[in-house]
Amino acid sequence: MTSHRFFDDEGFEFLALITLGGAPYRLAETGEVFATCDRITDGDCDSWFDEWMATAHRVCGIADAAAAAGHDVSARDTFLRAANYAGTAFFYVLATSDPSRSLATWRWHRECFDAAMQRWSTPVEKITIPYEDTPLHGYFFSGGDGRRPTVILNNGSDGPISDMLEMGAIDAVARGWNALAFDGPGQGHALYEDGLFFRHDWEAVITPVVDYLLTRADVDTDRIVLSGNSQAGYWVPRAAAFEHRLAAIIVDPGVVQVSTSWTSHFPPELMQLLDAGDDSDFDAYATQGIEQVPLAARTLAKRMEPYGTSSIAAILHELSRYDLTEVAAQITCPVWISNPDDEQFWPGQSQQLFDLVSHADKVLVPFTTAEGANWHCEPMAPQLRAQRAFDWLAQL
Repeated sequence: MTSHRFFDDEGFEFLALITLGGAPYRLAETGEVFATCDRITDGDCDSWFDEWMATAHRVCGIADAAAAAGHDVSARDTFLRAANYAGTAFFYVLATSDPSRSLATWRWHRECFDAAMQRWSTPVEKITIPYEDTPLHGYFFSGGDGRRPTVILNNGSDGPISDMLEMGAIDAVARGWNALAFDGPGQGHALYEDGLFFRHDWEAVITPVVDYLLTRADVDTDRIVLSGNSQAGYWVPRAAAFEHRLAAIIVDPGVVQVSTSWTSHFPPELMQLLDAGDDSDFDAYATQGIEQVPLAARTLAKRMEPYGTSSIAAILHELSRYDLTEVAAQITCPVWISNPDDEQFWPGQSQQLFDLVSHADKVLVPFTTAEGANWHCEPMAPQLRAQRAFDWLAQL
Protein backbone atom coordinates (compact mmCIF):
# COMPACT_ATOMS: atom_id res chain seq x y z
CA MET A 1 0.00 0.00 0.00
CA THR A 2 2.49 2.62 1.21
CA SER A 3 5.70 2.70 3.23
CA HIS A 4 3.60 3.23 6.36
CA ARG A 5 2.74 -0.17 7.86
CA PHE A 6 1.10 -1.63 10.92
CA PHE A 7 2.61 -5.12 10.55
CA ASP A 8 5.28 -7.04 8.68
CA ASP A 9 2.86 -9.96 8.36
CA GLU A 10 1.05 -9.46 5.05
CA GLY A 11 -2.21 -11.00 6.27
CA PHE A 12 -2.34 -8.86 9.40
CA GLU A 13 -1.47 -5.76 7.39
CA PHE A 14 -4.17 -6.37 4.80
CA LEU A 15 -6.91 -6.87 7.39
CA ALA A 16 -5.76 -3.85 9.38
CA LEU A 17 -6.05 -1.72 6.23
CA ILE A 18 -9.52 -3.09 5.48
CA THR A 19 -10.61 -2.19 9.00
CA LEU A 20 -9.09 1.29 8.82
CA GLY A 21 -10.59 1.84 5.37
CA GLY A 22 -14.06 1.45 6.88
CA ALA A 23 -13.70 4.59 8.99
CA PRO A 24 -15.54 6.88 6.50
CA TYR A 25 -18.52 4.54 6.80
CA ARG A 26 -18.55 4.61 10.64
CA LEU A 27 -17.30 1.04 10.70
CA ALA A 28 -14.16 2.08 12.56
CA GLU A 29 -12.63 4.93 14.51
CA THR A 30 -9.12 5.68 13.27
CA GLY A 31 -7.69 6.03 16.77
CA GLU A 32 -9.24 2.74 17.86
CA VAL A 33 -7.63 0.95 14.93
CA PHE A 34 -4.21 2.41 15.64
CA ALA A 35 -4.44 1.73 19.38
CA THR A 36 -5.55 -1.87 18.82
CA CYS A 37 -2.83 -2.56 16.25
CA ASP A 38 -0.23 -1.15 18.65
CA ARG A 39 -1.17 -3.83 21.18
CA ILE A 40 -0.99 -6.78 18.74
CA THR A 41 2.10 -8.98 18.50
CA ASP A 42 2.96 -9.24 14.81
CA GLY A 43 2.04 -12.66 13.41
CA ASP A 44 0.49 -13.93 16.68
CA CYS A 45 -3.11 -14.98 16.01
CA ASP A 46 -4.03 -15.22 19.70
CA SER A 47 -2.82 -11.66 20.17
CA TRP A 48 -4.75 -10.55 17.07
CA PHE A 49 -7.99 -12.13 18.25
CA ASP A 50 -7.68 -11.06 21.88
CA GLU A 51 -6.88 -7.42 21.16
CA TRP A 52 -9.55 -6.88 18.52
CA MET A 53 -12.13 -8.54 20.76
CA ALA A 54 -10.99 -6.41 23.70
CA THR A 55 -11.64 -3.31 21.62
CA ALA A 56 -14.94 -4.74 20.36
CA HIS A 57 -16.19 -5.46 23.89
CA ARG A 58 -15.07 -2.07 25.19
CA VAL A 59 -16.88 -0.28 22.37
CA CYS A 60 -19.95 -2.47 22.84
CA GLY A 61 -20.00 -1.38 26.47
CA ILE A 62 -20.28 2.21 25.27
CA ALA A 63 -23.10 1.14 22.94
CA ASP A 64 -25.01 -0.60 25.71
CA ALA A 65 -24.77 2.49 27.94
CA ALA A 66 -25.85 4.77 25.10
CA ALA A 67 -28.79 2.52 24.29
CA ALA A 68 -29.88 2.42 27.93
CA ALA A 69 -29.80 6.22 28.03
CA GLY A 70 -31.85 6.50 24.85
CA HIS A 71 -28.97 7.87 22.76
CA ASP A 72 -29.80 5.89 19.64
CA VAL A 73 -27.34 7.56 17.25
CA SER A 74 -24.44 6.95 19.63
CA ALA A 75 -25.62 3.38 20.21
CA ARG A 76 -25.93 2.77 16.48
CA ASP A 77 -22.42 3.91 15.70
CA THR A 78 -20.77 2.06 18.57
CA PHE A 79 -22.67 -1.19 17.99
CA LEU A 80 -21.55 -0.98 14.36
CA ARG A 81 -17.89 -0.50 15.27
CA ALA A 82 -18.08 -3.33 17.80
CA ALA A 83 -19.53 -5.62 15.11
CA ASN A 84 -16.80 -4.70 12.66
CA TYR A 85 -13.96 -5.15 15.16
CA ALA A 86 -15.37 -8.56 16.10
CA GLY A 87 -15.46 -9.44 12.41
CA THR A 88 -11.82 -8.43 12.13
CA ALA A 89 -10.92 -10.61 15.13
CA PHE A 90 -12.99 -13.48 13.77
CA PHE A 91 -10.89 -13.96 10.65
CA TYR A 92 -8.08 -15.58 12.66
CA VAL A 93 -10.08 -17.35 15.39
CA LEU A 94 -9.52 -20.79 13.84
CA ALA A 95 -5.75 -20.19 14.04
CA THR A 96 -5.82 -19.37 17.76
CA SER A 97 -5.19 -21.72 20.68
CA ASP A 98 -8.98 -21.99 21.16
CA PRO A 99 -10.77 -22.25 17.80
CA SER A 100 -13.92 -23.44 19.60
CA ARG A 101 -14.76 -19.73 20.10
CA SER A 102 -15.63 -19.42 16.42
CA LEU A 103 -19.42 -19.78 16.47
CA ALA A 104 -19.92 -17.72 19.62
CA THR A 105 -17.77 -14.94 18.17
CA TRP A 106 -19.68 -14.93 14.89
CA ARG A 107 -23.01 -14.79 16.71
CA TRP A 108 -21.84 -11.93 18.90
CA HIS A 109 -20.66 -10.02 15.82
CA ARG A 110 -24.07 -10.48 14.19
CA GLU A 111 -25.94 -9.43 17.34
CA CYS A 112 -23.98 -6.18 17.42
CA PHE A 113 -24.60 -5.63 13.71
CA ASP A 114 -28.33 -6.21 14.14
CA ALA A 115 -28.39 -3.76 17.06
CA ALA A 116 -26.86 -1.13 14.77
CA MET A 117 -29.28 -1.89 11.91
CA GLN A 118 -32.27 -1.52 14.28
CA ARG A 119 -31.18 2.09 14.78
CA TRP A 120 -30.12 2.86 11.20
CA SER A 121 -30.96 6.30 9.87
CA THR A 122 -32.67 4.90 6.76
CA PRO A 123 -35.02 1.89 6.63
CA VAL A 124 -33.30 -1.51 6.92
CA GLU A 125 -35.26 -4.73 6.75
CA LYS A 126 -34.03 -8.18 7.74
CA ILE A 127 -35.12 -10.52 4.97
CA THR A 128 -35.22 -14.19 4.07
CA ILE A 129 -34.86 -15.32 0.47
CA PRO A 130 -36.38 -18.65 -0.64
CA TYR A 131 -33.51 -20.93 -1.69
CA GLU A 132 -33.83 -24.67 -2.22
CA ASP A 133 -34.69 -26.23 1.17
CA THR A 134 -33.04 -23.54 3.32
CA PRO A 135 -33.79 -19.82 3.04
CA LEU A 136 -30.92 -17.35 2.76
CA HIS A 137 -30.72 -14.47 5.22
CA GLY A 138 -29.92 -10.86 4.41
CA TYR A 139 -30.72 -7.18 4.73
CA PHE A 140 -32.64 -4.81 2.45
CA PHE A 141 -31.58 -1.16 2.59
CA SER A 142 -34.22 1.20 1.21
CA GLY A 143 -33.19 4.01 -1.11
CA GLY A 144 -36.44 5.90 -0.57
CA ASP A 145 -40.11 5.86 -1.56
CA GLY A 146 -41.31 4.38 -4.82
CA ARG A 147 -39.66 1.93 -7.20
CA ARG A 148 -35.89 2.24 -7.02
CA PRO A 149 -32.92 0.77 -8.85
CA THR A 150 -31.40 -1.93 -6.67
CA VAL A 151 -27.92 -3.33 -6.25
CA ILE A 152 -27.37 -6.86 -4.96
CA LEU A 153 -24.17 -6.95 -2.89
CA ASN A 154 -22.39 -10.31 -3.17
CA ASN A 155 -19.71 -10.83 -0.52
CA GLY A 156 -16.48 -12.74 -1.06
CA SER A 157 -15.15 -15.88 0.57
CA ASP A 158 -14.57 -14.74 4.14
CA GLY A 159 -15.73 -11.19 4.89
CA PRO A 160 -18.35 -10.35 7.55
CA ILE A 161 -21.71 -8.88 6.57
CA SER A 162 -20.61 -5.52 7.98
CA ASP A 163 -18.19 -5.22 5.04
CA MET A 164 -21.17 -4.73 2.73
CA LEU A 165 -21.79 -1.29 4.17
CA GLU A 166 -18.54 -0.01 2.68
CA MET A 167 -18.79 -2.27 -0.37
CA GLY A 168 -21.82 -0.42 -1.67
CA ALA A 169 -24.82 -0.35 0.70
CA ILE A 170 -24.25 3.13 2.13
CA ASP A 171 -23.16 4.60 -1.20
CA ALA A 172 -26.17 3.06 -2.96
CA VAL A 173 -28.70 4.53 -0.53
CA ALA A 174 -26.98 7.93 -0.71
CA ARG A 175 -27.70 7.89 -4.45
CA GLY A 176 -31.32 6.80 -4.13
CA TRP A 177 -30.70 3.12 -4.78
CA ASN A 178 -31.90 0.17 -2.76
CA ALA A 179 -29.25 -2.32 -1.68
CA LEU A 180 -29.61 -5.98 -0.79
CA ALA A 181 -26.85 -7.74 1.15
CA PHE A 182 -27.12 -11.46 1.85
CA ASP A 183 -25.22 -14.51 3.06
CA GLY A 184 -24.91 -17.06 0.27
CA PRO A 185 -23.85 -20.68 0.73
CA GLY A 186 -20.50 -20.77 2.56
CA GLN A 187 -21.00 -17.28 4.00
CA GLY A 188 -22.19 -15.95 7.36
CA HIS A 189 -25.55 -17.29 8.49
CA ALA A 190 -25.73 -19.84 5.67
CA LEU A 191 -22.42 -21.37 6.77
CA TYR A 192 -22.45 -21.04 10.55
CA GLU A 193 -26.13 -21.63 11.25
CA ASP A 194 -27.33 -23.70 8.28
CA GLY A 195 -24.23 -25.63 7.20
CA LEU A 196 -24.39 -24.59 3.54
CA PHE A 197 -21.11 -24.61 1.62
CA PHE A 198 -19.74 -22.85 -1.48
CA ARG A 199 -20.89 -23.90 -4.93
CA HIS A 200 -19.46 -23.11 -8.34
CA ASP A 201 -22.81 -22.63 -10.14
CA TRP A 202 -23.64 -19.34 -8.44
CA GLU A 203 -26.52 -18.66 -10.81
CA ALA A 204 -28.42 -21.14 -8.62
CA VAL A 205 -27.97 -18.61 -5.80
CA ILE A 206 -28.52 -15.33 -7.65
CA THR A 207 -31.60 -16.38 -9.59
CA PRO A 208 -33.58 -16.84 -6.33
CA VAL A 209 -32.30 -13.45 -5.14
CA VAL A 210 -33.55 -11.82 -8.35
CA ASP A 211 -36.83 -13.73 -8.04
CA TYR A 212 -37.23 -12.30 -4.54
CA LEU A 213 -36.57 -8.73 -5.71
CA LEU A 214 -39.20 -9.09 -8.43
CA THR A 215 -41.82 -9.60 -5.70
CA ARG A 216 -41.10 -6.21 -4.11
CA ALA A 217 -43.10 -3.13 -5.06
CA ASP A 218 -40.16 -0.85 -4.17
CA VAL A 219 -37.79 -2.34 -6.77
CA ASP A 220 -37.42 -1.13 -10.35
CA THR A 221 -37.21 -4.58 -11.89
CA ASP A 222 -35.50 -3.27 -15.03
CA ARG A 223 -32.60 -1.85 -13.01
CA ILE A 224 -31.25 -4.67 -10.86
CA VAL A 225 -27.45 -4.68 -10.66
CA LEU A 226 -25.23 -7.40 -9.19
CA SER A 227 -21.99 -6.31 -7.51
CA GLY A 228 -19.33 -8.62 -6.09
CA ASN A 229 -16.01 -8.26 -4.30
CA SER A 230 -13.07 -10.63 -3.81
CA GLN A 231 -14.03 -14.23 -4.71
CA ALA A 232 -17.37 -12.86 -5.88
CA GLY A 233 -15.25 -11.58 -8.76
CA TYR A 234 -15.87 -15.11 -10.03
CA TRP A 235 -19.38 -15.70 -8.69
CA VAL A 236 -20.91 -12.52 -10.09
CA PRO A 237 -19.88 -12.98 -13.75
CA ARG A 238 -20.62 -16.70 -13.45
CA ALA A 239 -24.17 -15.88 -12.34
CA ALA A 240 -24.56 -13.21 -15.02
CA ALA A 241 -23.62 -15.71 -17.72
CA PHE A 242 -26.84 -17.58 -16.95
CA GLU A 243 -29.11 -15.07 -15.17
CA HIS A 244 -30.00 -12.52 -17.84
CA ARG A 245 -32.38 -10.28 -15.92
CA LEU A 246 -29.48 -8.21 -14.55
CA ALA A 247 -29.07 -4.67 -15.86
CA ALA A 248 -25.30 -4.64 -15.18
CA ILE A 249 -22.62 -6.22 -13.03
CA ILE A 250 -19.77 -4.76 -10.98
CA VAL A 251 -16.75 -6.98 -10.35
CA ASP A 252 -13.94 -6.14 -7.90
CA PRO A 253 -11.58 -7.63 -9.06
CA GLY A 254 -12.10 -9.92 -12.03
CA VAL A 255 -11.52 -13.61 -11.29
CA VAL A 256 -11.42 -16.14 -14.11
CA GLN A 257 -9.93 -19.16 -12.32
CA VAL A 258 -10.37 -19.21 -8.54
CA SER A 259 -7.97 -22.14 -8.13
CA THR A 260 -4.85 -20.12 -8.97
CA SER A 261 -4.95 -18.38 -5.58
CA TRP A 262 -4.31 -21.88 -4.16
CA THR A 263 -2.25 -23.69 -6.79
CA SER A 264 0.28 -20.87 -7.27
CA HIS A 265 1.71 -21.76 -3.84
CA PHE A 266 2.40 -25.42 -4.67
CA PRO A 267 5.47 -26.68 -6.60
CA PRO A 268 4.91 -28.52 -9.91
CA GLU A 269 6.00 -31.82 -8.40
CA LEU A 270 3.20 -31.62 -5.84
CA MET A 271 0.63 -30.69 -8.46
CA GLN A 272 1.65 -33.78 -10.41
CA LEU A 273 0.44 -35.92 -7.49
CA LEU A 274 -2.92 -34.20 -7.68
CA ASP A 275 -3.13 -34.69 -11.43
CA ALA A 276 -2.30 -38.37 -10.96
CA GLY A 277 -5.11 -38.81 -8.44
CA ASP A 278 -2.81 -39.35 -5.46
CA ASP A 279 -5.00 -37.21 -3.20
CA SER A 280 -3.87 -38.66 0.14
CA ASP A 281 -0.19 -38.14 -0.67
CA PHE A 282 -0.94 -34.68 -2.00
CA ASP A 283 -2.75 -33.73 1.22
CA ALA A 284 0.08 -35.07 3.39
CA TYR A 285 2.85 -33.24 1.53
CA ALA A 286 0.80 -30.08 1.04
CA THR A 287 -0.02 -29.86 4.75
CA GLN A 288 3.64 -30.35 5.66
CA GLY A 289 4.67 -27.62 3.24
CA ILE A 290 2.01 -25.18 4.42
CA GLU A 291 3.08 -25.65 8.02
CA GLN A 292 6.47 -24.23 7.02
CA VAL A 293 4.89 -21.03 5.68
CA PRO A 294 3.44 -19.04 8.60
CA LEU A 295 1.14 -16.84 6.52
CA ALA A 296 -0.42 -19.85 4.77
CA ALA A 297 -0.61 -21.92 7.95
CA ARG A 298 -2.51 -19.17 9.79
CA THR A 299 -5.18 -18.89 7.10
CA LEU A 300 -5.54 -22.50 5.92
CA ALA A 301 -8.40 -23.50 8.24
CA LYS A 302 -10.27 -20.29 7.40
CA ARG A 303 -9.86 -20.80 3.66
CA MET A 304 -11.00 -24.45 3.86
CA GLU A 305 -13.97 -23.91 6.17
CA PRO A 306 -16.59 -22.82 3.60
CA TYR A 307 -15.86 -25.80 1.31
CA GLY A 308 -16.92 -28.29 3.97
CA THR A 309 -13.90 -30.58 3.75
CA SER A 310 -10.56 -31.08 5.47
CA SER A 311 -8.90 -32.24 2.25
CA ILE A 312 -6.94 -29.68 0.25
CA ALA A 313 -6.99 -32.05 -2.72
CA ALA A 314 -10.80 -32.20 -2.60
CA ILE A 315 -10.99 -28.42 -2.60
CA LEU A 316 -8.68 -28.15 -5.59
CA HIS A 317 -10.72 -30.71 -7.51
CA GLU A 318 -13.84 -28.69 -6.72
CA LEU A 319 -12.11 -25.45 -7.70
CA SER A 320 -11.37 -26.82 -11.16
CA ARG A 321 -15.06 -26.08 -11.79
CA TYR A 322 -14.65 -22.43 -10.73
CA ASP A 323 -13.58 -21.29 -14.19
CA LEU A 324 -15.14 -18.59 -16.38
CA THR A 325 -13.13 -19.34 -19.51
CA GLU A 326 -15.98 -21.04 -21.34
CA VAL A 327 -18.92 -19.02 -20.00
CA ALA A 328 -17.88 -15.36 -19.73
CA ALA A 329 -18.91 -14.69 -23.33
CA GLN A 330 -22.51 -15.53 -22.36
CA ILE A 331 -22.84 -12.37 -20.22
CA THR A 332 -25.47 -10.16 -21.82
CA CYS A 333 -25.27 -6.99 -19.69
CA PRO A 334 -22.75 -4.15 -19.19
CA VAL A 335 -19.71 -5.08 -17.09
CA TRP A 336 -17.52 -2.94 -14.80
CA ILE A 337 -14.25 -4.55 -13.66
CA SER A 338 -11.73 -3.10 -11.21
CA ASN A 339 -8.03 -3.60 -11.96
CA PRO A 340 -6.02 -2.70 -8.83
CA ASP A 341 -2.25 -2.45 -8.78
CA ASP A 342 -0.55 -5.16 -6.69
CA GLU A 343 -3.51 -7.56 -6.72
CA GLN A 344 -2.33 -10.30 -4.35
CA PHE A 345 -4.72 -13.18 -5.00
CA TRP A 346 -5.63 -13.17 -8.69
CA PRO A 347 -3.02 -10.98 -10.46
CA GLY A 348 -3.76 -10.33 -14.10
CA GLN A 349 -7.21 -11.90 -14.04
CA SER A 350 -9.16 -8.64 -14.26
CA GLN A 351 -7.63 -8.14 -17.70
CA GLN A 352 -8.32 -11.77 -18.58
CA LEU A 353 -11.98 -11.42 -17.66
CA PHE A 354 -12.26 -8.17 -19.60
CA ASP A 355 -10.88 -9.92 -22.67
CA LEU A 356 -13.30 -12.84 -22.30
CA VAL A 357 -16.43 -10.69 -21.98
CA SER A 358 -17.95 -10.16 -25.42
CA HIS A 359 -20.54 -7.54 -24.47
CA ALA A 360 -19.64 -4.20 -26.06
CA ASP A 361 -20.36 -2.17 -22.92
CA LYS A 362 -17.50 -3.19 -20.65
CA VAL A 363 -14.89 -1.19 -18.75
CA LEU A 364 -11.63 -2.10 -17.03
CA VAL A 365 -10.97 0.47 -14.31
CA PRO A 366 -7.43 0.90 -12.92
CA PHE A 367 -6.80 1.63 -9.24
CA THR A 368 -3.25 2.73 -8.68
CA THR A 369 -0.59 2.89 -6.02
CA ALA A 370 -0.25 6.64 -6.65
CA GLU A 371 -3.90 7.07 -5.61
CA GLY A 372 -3.46 4.92 -2.50
CA ALA A 373 -5.92 2.54 -4.15
CA ASN A 374 -3.81 -0.55 -4.79
CA TRP A 375 -4.13 -4.05 -3.35
CA HIS A 376 -6.99 -6.51 -3.51
CA CYS A 377 -10.40 -4.75 -3.36
CA GLU A 378 -8.75 -1.35 -2.74
CA PRO A 379 -8.89 -1.55 1.08
CA MET A 380 -7.89 2.09 1.60
CA ALA A 381 -10.01 3.57 -1.19
CA PRO A 382 -13.62 2.36 -0.76
CA GLN A 383 -15.09 5.80 -1.48
CA LEU A 384 -13.11 6.12 -4.70
CA ARG A 385 -14.24 2.66 -5.79
CA ALA A 386 -17.88 3.51 -5.05
CA GLN A 387 -17.69 6.84 -6.85
CA ARG A 388 -16.33 5.24 -10.02
CA ALA A 389 -18.75 2.33 -9.99
CA PHE A 390 -21.91 4.30 -9.26
CA ASP A 391 -20.99 7.12 -11.66
CA TRP A 392 -20.61 4.45 -14.36
CA LEU A 393 -24.01 2.98 -13.47
CA ALA A 394 -25.58 6.44 -13.71
CA GLN A 395 -24.48 6.71 -17.34
CA LEU A 396 -26.08 3.46 -18.48
